[in-house]
Amino acid sequence: MTKIVFMGTPQFAVPSLQMLLTEGYTVAAVVTQPDRPVGRKRVLTPTPVKQAALDNGITTVWQPEKLRTSETIEHIRELAPDLIVTAAYGQILPKALLDIPRQGCINVHGSLLPGYRGGAPIQRSIMNGEPKTGVTIMYMAEGMDTGDMISRVEVPITDADNAGTLFDKLSTEGAELLRRTLPELLAGSVQAEAQDETLATYAPNLKREDERLDWTRSTRELFNQVRGLVPFSGAFTTWNEEVFKVWATAVPVTSDADTSITAKLDAVPGTVLTVSEDGIEVKTGDASIWLTEVQPAGKKAMSVRDFVRGGKMTPGTVLL
Repeated sequence: MTKIVFMGTPQFAVPSLQMLLTEGYTVAAVVTQPDRPVGRKRVLTPTPVKQAALDNGITTVWQPEKLRTSETIEHIRELAPDLIVTAAYGQILPKALLDIPRQGCINVHGSLLPGYRGGAPIQRSIMNGEPKTGVTIMYMAEGMDTGDMISRVEVPITDADNAGTLFDKLSTEGAELLRRTLPELLAGSVQAEAQDETLATYAPNLKREDERLDWTRSTRELFNQVRGLVPFSGAFTTWNEEVFKVWATAVPVTSDADTSITAKLDAVPGTVLTVSEDGIEVKTGDASIWLTEVQPAGKKAMSVRDFVRGGKMTPGTVLL
């Protein structure tokens, strides 16, 4: 029976872990990030992978703060797994760990490698307006997602997708791809393909500045930016010198009969053009965009229909 160590942290990794258990593989241990405070009350909360492991009776769960300098590597060496499977674990695996399993270490990565290597491939694929993405299963190497590719599957990105829906799609597709790939891998019959380094692009973890809306950008770029940040951090601008978060937008449909189009084009980007229960129309670098779900400072997220009942934002307001 193949002995596997599974390494992962967020919900993205849970379907892959569940698949291994459902298919009868022996998951001897799970490695995940430490428990973190969550929510306004900062309640210490286990990672989704840890919770899934415990729910399935896996009691050997290691949570090193820094894998490279922890005792976890020695614990795994003593366990002598045949294979290590990772999915969005969150740390680069050192060579000392990569060398342990006799059938290698593989990773379920949420992009079509060699594109979008790194920690935020799903969010950045949406933010960059990609028409498709996918999942790649690869052998792990010392670099950042540089290992030879074993299998992959493509997934289209639609305008209805945000980071949350795409995470769900790719986590499901990744688990299924892993299910199909493992028998050939364990039988030694896979033919891995080296990545073309000339095609490599990177998707670094998101920072605070990635969340700020720059109204001089195009409507489509802003639309994609917001979708790529939902439902996690959301995007933000400032209104009355306070953070004003944006959770959903829509691209307006205009026609030649729109008599206000000239005035709209002359407005400074960030200017509020229209305020109604249908949305807040804001001037962009090339047209305008409708904000449909927002969150004023100190408030919960709300539909624009609820927000405008307060009557505090008016046309001519400039968001910064």
